[in-house]
Amino acid sequence: EGVFVKELEAALMEGRIDCAVHSMKDLPLDAPPGVRLAAVLEREEPRDALVSRSGATLDRLPAGSRVGTSSLRRQSQLRRHRIDLQMVEIRGNVDTRLRKLDEGRYDAIVVAACGLIRLGLEERITEYLGFATMLPEPGQGALAVEARADDRETLELLSVLEDPVSRACVEAERAFLRALGGGCRVPIAAYASEAEGTLTLDGSVIAADGSRQLRATMHGAITEPVALGERLAQELAAQGAKDLLRH
Repeated sequence: EGVFVKELEAALMEGRIDCAVHSMKDLPLDAPPGVRLAAVLEREEPRDALVSRSGATLDRLPAGSRVGTSSLRRQSQLRRHRIDLQMVEIRGNVDTRLRKLDEGRYDAIVVAACGLIRLGLEERITEYLGFATMLPEPGQGALAVEARADDRETLELLSVLEDPVSRACVEAERAFLRALGGGCRVPIAAYASEAEGTLTLDGSVIAADGSRQLRATMHGAITEPVALGERLAQELAAQGAKDLLRH
């Protein structure tokens, strides 16, 4: 977990680079000492995408179709929607996953839509999975830029990239994840949006086999995103979320 992030952070602390760019969803909840999250860029497409060989959407995939994803969050939500599909592990970068799909090893794969879009591969997307079917990883769709905490010049330069609304949204999502004791390997999903200074946070905890899901939505001030995430986590914890995560 976080292996690529750690390599970049090591280069940052050793002075080999001045800043590091990450996918926010891959960034561990705790930054190493001396590293600061300098900017959160304006969020792009947060949804997950289905890419199928036949062009069939999720609801039209034949029973027994092999769907490639190594994310427990995605697997659990897909099982909840379509228990008749086979979830199959898949590794590698986006290009590798698409090649494995094209070779016939899978009938479909599910990946972050923003990854395909950034690589100029948006035309490969068969279907954007709506939030009712698939809530994303906390922070999905946003880019994070880290710099050394004592490098004032770089921090000032990077500050122009900051999007305060996107930061507030991902802070709420990550606070929800932290409060439930989660990392990127557990079936916890969340998405926050903003309207007129109010954040709306939708969070979910799903049993690994898709048999049970706890989901709730809360609203809060954009100035207090962490408190909102923690409140929503408390709400789901009261409904038994932590017991669900242990199974």
